[in-house]
Amino acid sequence: MKRRSVVALLAQAGLASVLLGGCGFKLRGAQTYTFQTLAIMPNPGGPLALELRRALGNSVRVLAPDEPLTQAQVVLDILQEQHEKTVVGLSSAGQVREFQLRIRVKFRVRNGQGDELMPVAEIVQRRDMSFSESAVLAKEAEEVLLYRDMQSDLVHQLTRRLAAIK
Repeated sequence: MKRRSVVALLAQAGLASVLLGGCGFKLRGAQTYTFQTLAIMPNPGGPLALELRRALGNSVRVLAPDEPLTQAQVVLDILQEQHEKTVVGLSSAGQVREFQLRIRVKFRVRNGQGDELMPVAEIVQRRDMSFSESAVLAKEAEEVLLYRDMQSDLVHQLTRRLAAIK
């Protein structure tokens, strides 16, 4: 009985992979970049820059803060990184019931000589979060987790935009 269910499960998995392959589905591979060195300005030690450095891995060398910008083939200028928390829902008693969390990042990309490769752009991530005064500590932990998740999404978007640079 167990052998029959294992064989059936393997057959279903094989059928699913054939169907997905037939429709053109494929897993996203590693990003490829047209440059080998990157400088992150003005704060290469900030949380966004550190996560970006981790996401780039070994495919791009991120310059140290004391290295001259002329050694960088690409310079990522993070012009603004802003965390926002806005009340979007109140109860009938006027108590907060829902927040909207946002992270805005304005950036531009240029080469080491200062020529603009990508004009000033902004990426915004939003998450809605319910709030309850009876679970304040849990909601604070949820807020930290949501900000971390949004920052991770921002880094993925930044890496895709950096990969699009010709």
